[in-house]
Amino acid sequence: MTETQKCGLVAVVGAPNAGKSTLVNGLVGQKVAIVSPKAQTTRVRLMGVALEGDTQILLVDTPGIFEPKRRLDRAMVAAAWSGAEGADLIAMVVDAKGGLGPKVLPIAEGLAGRREKKFLILNKVDLADKARLLVHAETLNAKVPFAETFFVSATTGDGLPELKAALAAEMPVGPWHFPADQVSDASERSLAAEVTREQLYLQLHAELPYDSAVETEQYKEREDGSVEIHQQILVARTTQRAIVLGKGGARIKEIGARARAELSMLMERKVHLYLHVKVKENWDEDRGVYRDMGLDWVE
Repeated sequence: MTETQKCGLVAVVGAPNAGKSTLVNGLVGQKVAIVSPKAQTTRVRLMGVALEGDTQILLVDTPGIFEPKRRLDRAMVAAAWSGAEGADLIAMVVDAKGGLGPKVLPIAEGLAGRREKKFLILNKVDLADKARLLVHAETLNAKVPFAETFFVSATTGDGLPELKAALAAEMPVGPWHFPADQVSDASERSLAAEVTREQLYLQLHAELPYDSAVETEQYKEREDGSVEIHQQILVARTTQRAIVLGKGGARIKEIGARARAELSMLMERKVHLYLHVKVKENWDEDRGVYRDMGLDWVE
């Protein structure tokens, strides 16, 4: 460790679809979190590692905080709030275009009494009405003592350099937790499941509800340096299995091909990916599935 090295934890919280994962990816400089147009895509706390000079910023991309209706929802919300525990700073991300609805204000109220330093990040400013932006900022700052407010677009990159520099300035002096070339704490095994799940959402977001999960059953290194991955896609009903497979198996082939290509790029080696679909009613009541996803079982 050098005398100037700094390292700290930033919890990124917000409502579903605020753009948290896109923001984390933008600050890290490459993809570490899955992104889809479907809300509530992030299910577990995922850490991205961003570097700014001598500072390592550990970004915890939490699931979106929303009103939970079932056990999986409760587990995701619990993971989001526990992701903020012990953080050096909490960054609340708000969809500036979507405005301050019933999903946003309760989160602000939940943050109001917390002692951690807090930043407000109004995201998607490239799509938002400029006059409303200032109203949103004033409303939220009246509810929560935010140290700073930032106007950014995680998609275009506008405002990210300034935000990253400000986050780095708040991090405490201390040794780095990860090597300089590591961008995430996610294992390749869990990354593989997330990438496949992202393709499910991107290709079937209108047809497939949240009743799906991806389990990595086998992950083994081959002698030639490539990796072999066997995954099981869990769905709740037979009709959903037919949707994932597609006519003549065309859809699952496309999901596999795109996931394989992305994993090969991220892992920088050849990937052999084998997918199959299993109907498992009430999979979201199986403790083992929660364990595999990295979520705590919540009664």
